[in-house]
Amino acid sequence: MAKLKFDNLPQGNPCAQCGKPISTPEWIESGPRRVSYLWHCWACDYQFEAVAFFEQDVESEALAA
Repeated sequence: MAKLKFDNLPQGNPCAQCGKPISTPEWIESGPRRVSYLWHCWACDYQFEAVAFFEQDVESEALAA
């Protein structure tokens, strides 16, 4: 299992309900070319998920054989 780098985590994301900043996500789940974040606002008790999708790294693939 890969280790997470906590300096790369999103921080200060605003709550989708009340707009107050949330310091860090409560849950992080990664898969092939995507990362999901579960956010929980303690001010209004709202929870929401944000998903980041990444394009395939073009530089790592051979363009021609």
